[in-house]
Amino acid sequence: MEPLQEDGIGEPDGLERLWTPYRMAYIRGESKPVDDSAGECPFCRIPRHGDDERFLVVRRGRTSYAVLNLYPYAPGHLMICPYRHIADYTETTDDEAAEISAMTKAAMRTLRSVSRAEGFNLGMNQGPAGGAGIAAHLHQHVVPRWVGDQNFITVIARTKTLPELLQDTRRLLADAWPD
Repeated sequence: MEPLQEDGIGEPDGLERLWTPYRMAYIRGESKPVDDSAGECPFCRIPRHGDDERFLVVRRGRTSYAVLNLYPYAPGHLMICPYRHIADYTETTDDEAAEISAMTKAAMRTLRSVSRAEGFNLGMNQGPAGGAGIAAHLHQHVVPRWVGDQNFITVIARTKTLPELLQDTRRLLADAWPD
């Protein structure tokens, strides 16, 4: 963090900045599907690549997989996604729903063991009106939480601080995930 001057050449303004340039890709909507086709969907593309480390896949199941969120709300924020390109929870098969549930439980246990998470936010945002950023492909958020983890910087500056690289978080979780 470094203080900046108000006009770049005058007196310092007394504020410190946390630079989060990776967020600009999210703000611009980069990698968001331009339509609802499976070929454009990042949640369809991710598991097709064999490089789980590069694409932040933490665990693969038979009908779904766990992947770190590229724009996390908190360290360790991951998502459980079915392989099938479906938009609504009611479209899941019984097997898909059961595996999404089992992977959510495993994700919570893993996050508790490696990061001492004190609580969780779990959720599926359904459709644009429900807040889904990628409404065309169902995904369950698993967000670890700690007492006091959200402070003024998130609310006022709309900035999150992450203590480690996503690749390091992915490796930690993948190694600790129960079989």
